[in-house]
Amino acid sequence: MFPVHKRLASIDGNTSKVPVSSGCEGFNLRTFRWTQTMLFAIDEINQAPDLLPNTDLGYVIYDSCFTISKAVEGTLTYLTGQDEAVPNYRCGTGAPLAALVGAGGSDLSIATARILGLYHFPQVSYSSTCSALESKFQFPTFLRTIPNDIHQSAAMARLVLHFGWTWVGTIVADDDYGKYGIKDFKEQVEEAGVCISFSETLPKVSSHEDIQRIAKTVAEATAKIVVVFSSDVDLSPLVLELLRHNVTDRTWIASEAWVTSALINQPAVNSVLGGTLGFGVKRADIPGLQRHLLDVDPYTNGLTEELWEMLFNCTLDSSKAAALTKQRAMGANGTLSRSARAAPDGLCTGSESLALLRNTYSDVSQLRITYSVYKAVYAVAHALHNLEHCVEGQGPFVGKSCADITKFEPWQLMYYVKNVRFKVPHTDEEIYFEEGDVEGFYDIINWQVNGNGEMSYVTVGSYNGSAAPEDRMKIVNDSIVWNNEELETPRSVCSENCQPGTRKGIRQGEPVCCFDCIPCADGEISNSTNARACILCSYDEWSNEAHDACVSKIIEFLAFGEPLGITLIAISAFGALATIGVGVVFVAHIGTPLVKANDALLSFSLLFSLVVTFLCSIVFLGKPQPWSCMTSQVALALGFALCLSSIMGKTVVLMLRARALKAERIRAKAAAKAAKLAAAEAAQAAADGGSPDVIATFHHAEAKAGADSEVDSLTCGHQRAIAAVATLIQAVACTVWLIIIPPHPVENTSTQNIKIILECDEGSVVFICCIFAYDILLALLAFVFAFIARKLEDHFSEAKCVTFGMLVFFIVWISFVPAYLSTRGKFMVAVQIFAILASSFGLLTCIFLPKCYVLLVKPERNREEMMRPRSKARDGTSTGTSASLATTATEVHATTASTNIDD
Repeated sequence: MFPVHKRLASIDGNTSKVPVSSGCEGFNLRTFRWTQTMLFAIDEINQAPDLLPNTDLGYVIYDSCFTISKAVEGTLTYLTGQDEAVPNYRCGTGAPLAALVGAGGSDLSIATARILGLYHFPQVSYSSTCSALESKFQFPTFLRTIPNDIHQSAAMARLVLHFGWTWVGTIVADDDYGKYGIKDFKEQVEEAGVCISFSETLPKVSSHEDIQRIAKTVAEATAKIVVVFSSDVDLSPLVLELLRHNVTDRTWIASEAWVTSALINQPAVNSVLGGTLGFGVKRADIPGLQRHLLDVDPYTNGLTEELWEMLFNCTLDSSKAAALTKQRAMGANGTLSRSARAAPDGLCTGSESLALLRNTYSDVSQLRITYSVYKAVYAVAHALHNLEHCVEGQGPFVGKSCADITKFEPWQLMYYVKNVRFKVPHTDEEIYFEEGDVEGFYDIINWQVNGNGEMSYVTVGSYNGSAAPEDRMKIVNDSIVWNNEELETPRSVCSENCQPGTRKGIRQGEPVCCFDCIPCADGEISNSTNARACILCSYDEWSNEAHDACVSKIIEFLAFGEPLGITLIAISAFGALATIGVGVVFVAHIGTPLVKANDALLSFSLLFSLVVTFLCSIVFLGKPQPWSCMTSQVALALGFALCLSSIMGKTVVLMLRARALKAERIRAKAAAKAAKLAAAEAAQAAADGGSPDVIATFHHAEAKAGADSEVDSLTCGHQRAIAAVATLIQAVACTVWLIIIPPHPVENTSTQNIKIILECDEGSVVFICCIFAYDILLALLAFVFAFIARKLEDHFSEAKCVTFGMLVFFIVWISFVPAYLSTRGKFMVAVQIFAILASSFGLLTCIFLPKCYVLLVKPERNREEMMRPRSKARDGTSTGTSASLATTATEVHATTASTNIDD
């Protein structure tokens, strides 16, 4: 059974008479070559001495017209043995029919196999590749010498993936071959991430509107790759339409049904189908076949007659030729010319030479389906040979019996066909069936224009479905010529690949191949193309600028060797040396009134604490270590505690002295006022009594006693005890802090993304707040005491110096807080060190610079009398110096007011 014709002829829709079998039209040279190949193979078998030597093969050829109804009709005719299709009855005579070779397309074979399977009648197909036919439950007697489309679909999918195409269109025939083939293809490519841009179905009955719509879809689609599962007959109308629309710049992936079809490969289609890639079944050269094709007798049967008339555009029917000639030669007056009465025009002689023609029928350069027909005939022949030469008693049937070659049942031959194993003549290919299928081997064919401007089929690779997965496809990319003779592989993607550093963002409502490339966030990378998600870097790494690799974070700390660190060390060292220098000056002048008046021990403790604060700032530098974290924080806390408690010890005495002197001044004013009043009264009495002048005198003995007792209530020992106790409290708190939750180095990865900041963790926020709050409390007390004592009048007012020093201290640390909070990394340490140094320099300068100025520049002021009080011009009272009040009792003199009363 061969589809010698392409379609059914138009039929009469009259239902008032007995229906007759429809005729066929559209002679197909390619499929007629298949038919002739079967006859050639049968002739070879009948002449072979070692294959069926005692039996001759015959044949019955039926034309399926590429139509299911004709295929079913032919099948029933086979079964009944006569021209009339009568199901369930065999009315024919003569030798039994052995097997059916056919029936052409997959949908035709599906229809015939369902019927033949009911009767266990063997069917060997040469071109039906549909994967549905592998079901032995539905098609128990179906076998084929062409690979299953499972392999072809996998090969197409692998080809698409090999070239990185993710955006393809599909066109399929409206039959089982197209539907099952594209279904398997889609399942495999979609699983691998390939998307289908469009999917169109070719109508079995050609519709101009449908063909135009499909051509428009192909032209407007962005997919540059089109996969076609169709026969050449169904595809040819679309190719012509694409040619009219000049649709180029497409790469077509062809199935085996049309990849070498001359019906499609016409000279005009080069611009449309050039560069096509497809899969062809095994090719072979069959010696003697071309001679057989050219030696055909036009008078053998109706098919050979139709072939002859089509190829030579003539007719073998003389009466028909005469009628045509008569019709053309009829004159205007209705009479024939003399020449027209001789030989009729358009009459074939039957001796024309086929060898002079170049056509699909005689072209044996691409014997692929033709070779499959050849193998199918030999498969049946070898099965019959095995059946004929069965040895009785060793047979495969019940009782080890054999079948009779002259009257066997179809199911008996089916056993031998299913188990046949032979080598094909001339090619030595071994043929055997596994569940009715053969191995899935294909040549990968590329359509290339040769030097003559004709399309040629160039094999650029192969596919073997039976090989290991990594060895199945072999393809030489450099040998492929693409559409419009391009050498560069075309790209077919909905969206360009997302490069490393980005990830795929799916567009809502669109296929997964259509996506946006979204840059990875900071700290995330993607190091592969088309990454679905970004990878988070580890805690000690960060993404580079391209976001395609994780790089180690910058380790940051304020190092000793960098310029800022060197500067801070130099300033700290200078501050410490300056403080030591002040101490040296004080030691050198230890016996002078100024040094003695300022309690040398408290002054030295204050200087020592400033040296500690200057030097502890250096410990903040460098890579944080456990010892450095504890030392820096504790040294700073204790240094400021000692410093501020020493200042507080000094200022508390100044405050008390200032209050005492203020009280004394008030009492002195009151006494002076009383003395004046008494003097006035005495003068008045003297005037009234005529007494001589009287001088009235009043001594402030009580005021002096009160002042002395209040000033002497705090001695130098008390001042030192206050400083020591205040410092000891801080030392105890720091000790508890170090024992319970000590400061320790940490890697801060949250403050700055690209850096790991090595810093000290205070351990406990509560402890550090309490400790430095205590220092602030000492500072506030010292400031308050100094501020109260700021109005002590003397040549050297220490209370004012302390007040200014504490103001500088507060200004520095109040400014430090926002500066510290607004910086990150090593600059936080730098800000903290600057605050320590600035506050230390402020205290050193404000408290000790005036003293050093007197000791070094104005030594004449460093005398005992300069340390004593100076008179107050306005009210006659005087105040002691703040320096002398700290070490000696205040001398409160009696104030004498003398008033001369004149008569």
